[in-house]
Parts: sequence; C-alpha cells; structure tokens
Amino acid sequence: MFDALIPLLSLIALEVILGIDNIIFISILADKLPEAQRNKLRYWGLSLAMIMRLVLLAFIAWILKLDKELFRFQDISFSGKAIILMVGGLFLIYKSTREIYHKTEVVNDSRHTQKAVGGFSRLLGEVILLDLVFSIDSIITAVGMVQELWVMYTAVIVTVLIMLVASAPISAFIQKHPSFKILALCFLLMIGVALLADGLGFHIPKGYIYFSMAFAFLVDIIQMKTIKPATEQ
Repeated sequence: MFDALIPLLSLIALEVILGIDNIIFISILADKLPEAQRNKLRYWGLSLAMIMRLVLLAFIAWILKLDKELFRFQDISFSGKAIILMVGGLFLIYKSTREIYHKTEVVNDSRHTQKAVGGFSRLLGEVILLDLVFSIDSIITAVGMVQELWVMYTAVIVTVLIMLVASAPISAFIQKHPSFKILALCFLLMIGVALLADGLGFHIPKGYIYFSMAFAFLVDIIQMKTIKPATEQ
C-alpha cells in the first residue's frame, strides 16, 4: 500500500497540472453565460470529465490500442490518439483565436454578447469535446506512470475534486482581471498548438509549456501590481 502512495501522489500532481487547461477553458466559457448558470457549467463540465475518465479506464485495453499506428503519410505516423489530439488541438486553436478576436474587436457589439449568452447546451457540448481529448491523453500518460488500476481511479477522483474546489476562485480571478482573460486564451492557444504538434509527431515537452505559462503569468502579476499603485496616485 505504501509503495503505491508515491506513484499515486505523483499522478495526482500531474493530473492537477494537466487539469489547469480544462479549468481555464471552462472558466472562459462560463463567463459567456448569465451569473446563475456559470457554476452549473463548471460543475457539469468537471463532473462529466471525471465520469468520462472513469468510464474510459474501464476500457483501458481499447484506449491503449489508440496509440498504435493506423497509417503513415510523408514519414509521419498517425494513430488513433494522434488524430484525436489533432482534432482537439485544432478545436482549441479555433476557439481561443475566436474568443481573443471577440474580446478585442467586438467586445462592445451587443449582438455578439447576446448570441454568446444563450447556449448553455452548446457550451457544455464544447466542454465535453475537450474533456474527451484531455481524458484520453491523460489516461495514456497515467498508464506510463503506474500499473495498478485502483491508483488511476483514485487519482482521477481526487484530481477532479481538487479541480471542482479550485475552479470557482480561478474563474473569479479571470473574470475580475480582463488582462488575465486574454493571457488565459493565449495559454489555450499554445496548448492547442502543442496538441496539434503532438498529433503530427513533434512532441513538445509539457515542462516547457507550463514554465512559459507560469513565467507569463508572473510577468502579468508584476505588471498588475506595478500599474495599480500608479493609477491610485
């Protein structure tokens, strides 16, 4: 039991880091809804992410087959996982660039705002699509770290509970600071590019990506703390 504790904690830590992308995406989509529906989208989105991962773990043998080559084109090997990552990457690139354009170019257009507010079901569908991509990638990563199935189940449940607790303050912070909303969308754009590159066989170490995100976040924090006292003078 004690021997499985370190792999379990390591897997939970990894899943929480990978889950930040999911929280940011859901938080930005939730901001498009009326106040009363934002928590509902976050709880539904993260709960469905947990259910999806638990169900996929039951079909872990099939999930692992997704990592096998289906065909080859121009010396690039394509597997089921690669195709899913590419679709997810393209979807994230599309959504993040569209949201950046909306926030910077048409933020004052009431027609766009009204259209965005209306579709809880559509936004939940987008969350489920991205949950599927992140879930498959997460499970294949988990299999490389641990062998015991109960450790994976425990890590998934604990991770989603942590994400449920963290989602509200993260969402409130992003909503309160508009500059961080654009930064968060840029994070998602970078994750989308990384997923697309990974699907094409060009693996970008996640450590580089998350270090870049943390550094950009720190710079924005420093800038916010510097500008705020200046405006108060």
